[in-house]
Parts: sequence; C-alpha cells; structure tokens
Amino acid sequence: MEYKNYYKILGVDKGATQKEIKSAYRKLAREHHPDVNPDDAKAQERFKDINEAHQVLGDPEKREKYDQLGSNWRQWERTGGRPEDFNWGRWATEPGGQRVHVRYGTPEDLEDIFGGAGFGGFSDFFEQIFGGMRGGSRPAPDVAGWPQSQRQHGQLRKGQDIEQSVEITLEEAFHGTKRLFQTNGSRIEASIPRGVKSGSKVRLGGKGMPGGAGVPPGDLYLKIKVKPHPAFERRGADLYVDVDVPLYTALLGGEVRAPTLTGDKVLTIPAETQNGQGFRLSGQGMPRLRHPDEQGDLYARMNIMLPKNLTTEEEELIRQLKALRE
Repeated sequence: MEYKNYYKILGVDKGATQKEIKSAYRKLAREHHPDVNPDDAKAQERFKDINEAHQVLGDPEKREKYDQLGSNWRQWERTGGRPEDFNWGRWATEPGGQRVHVRYGTPEDLEDIFGGAGFGGFSDFFEQIFGGMRGGSRPAPDVAGWPQSQRQHGQLRKGQDIEQSVEITLEEAFHGTKRLFQTNGSRIEASIPRGVKSGSKVRLGGKGMPGGAGVPPGDLYLKIKVKPHPAFERRGADLYVDVDVPLYTALLGGEVRAPTLTGDKVLTIPAETQNGQGFRLSGQGMPRLRHPDEQGDLYARMNIMLPKNLTTEEEELIRQLKALRE
C-alpha cells in the first residue's frame, strides 16, 4: 500500500496552522475542481487527493494520528524497509472504531462548495488508516451544524453547492443584467438583480451538482464582482463623480452638466463655487439591493478648469482684475 504525503499534496509545512491548511485547501480546490476541469482526468484525481488530505490534516485527531504514523514510516524508509513489509495493521482503524468526520459549515461555506466530494473515492491508504466505521468503508458526514431539513440518517439531503465568480459593469449593477451558464450539461440563464455590489451572492436553487438517485441537486451561487468605473466612484448606494466647470461659470454662477448612470443632468451652481465643492443630486445613485425602488444619491464634485492659450487682451484684463483685487 502506498503512503500518502498529505502535507506535500496541500503544499504546506508539517508545522502549518489550521488556518494555513484551510487556506491552501481552498486555493487548490478552486484550481482543480471537476467543474473547472471537466475533461481533465488528472485534475479530478488531484482534486480527490486534495480533499482527502484536508479531511485528515483539517481534523486535529486524525492529524495527530497521521503525524505519528508518518514518523514511523520515515524511520522505516531510512532502514531500507519495503512498503509491503511495513506493519500497516498497527495503524488501521478497526470497523466500529474511530469514526471519520467530514466537516461542513453552512451551505454557503467554501468547504461545502468545493470540499464536499468526500463520499467515496478515497484511497486505500485513507480507508485502511481512517476509514473504519459502522458497516463499512465510507466516512460519515458530521452534519451537526446543518438545519434539520438538511439531515437524513446522517447524510446530506442534496448534492454539492457550486460557487461561480461573475464580473459585471457598474451599469449592469445599476440596471440589472443576465448571464448564461453551462452546468450539468444544460444551459441556464441567470438574472442578476439591480443594486448588487462586489461580494454579493446570487443563489440559483437546484443548479448545483447532482445529488444522485432520490437526492435533489445542490445550488449554484454567483459571487459578484463589479468592475471599477472610469468616471464614477461607488460608496455603498451613493456615487461620486467629478464635473469639469469653466472658470467663468464657477466665478459668476450658471449651469453645468453632471453625468449620471441614466444620462446627464443639468446642475445650477452659485457664483464663487470653489474647486472640489460638492453638490448632491438626490436619488441619482445606485439602487439599494433589498429595496431596488430606492436609490442612493450622486455627489458631483466641481473641478474648476483654468483657461489656456490666453490672448494679449485677456492677459491684460486679468492683470486689471488682479490689481482691483489687490
């Protein structure tokens, strides 16, 4: 039987903290998940190894046992011992003995989205050392943290959830948009509501991984990222934009055009408006996600533009103005 180096599989040191192990697991799971590599058998095998390594190193009890086994194994290797002659039976978990807990958080937790592939598919090494449990070789999920509706005889009542990153523009976040996805061999259209922001999640019920016979599929979660806009700065539901204002309009007052996501609005500014001064356009900001009929405000910041290429006459008039001011 082959010894599995779980630390090497996750790319962490033996002294890695639980936080470092979890971080490494999440990164590798994203990269090698079967949905990301549908036609890559090597990536799928790699994903199984990554999941298996996390089941062991992510549990303090199993990790302690694994470290003790590893020390004995390395000592055996240094003496030139063959793998088939190593006393694996000393470390094997007897049926009905130590149970393996596949840990899950909430349905939105990344361990569920990427790490719940632990039902079957484990190596002989894992099964012999950690797989002894009632009735056979499968690890039983620890579902204590799940609501009653998702427990049934110690097993999850649905397939795996999937998380998919989606990048949209600020205009799409303002108006709402749609995206097409290919999942489980079918094409679906997802509606992204008005007012979403970076980090928002849109849930598509039943569009995740199949759950098997008699078990409903998991959900698909769209994690939104709103791209930076060249003109508008977003702060919650409010928007900020710079408005160029001619010097003479700023001095004497008048009208300027302030851009919004629904077109330019005429803004009347008073005489002697200062550079950087802001004016609020009520209700011209972003829709509020939970209340899309309500909108934040737009703050227009004045950017006073100085004239260029002055004529001789203009320079003389400015000197006269300067003299008057002095």
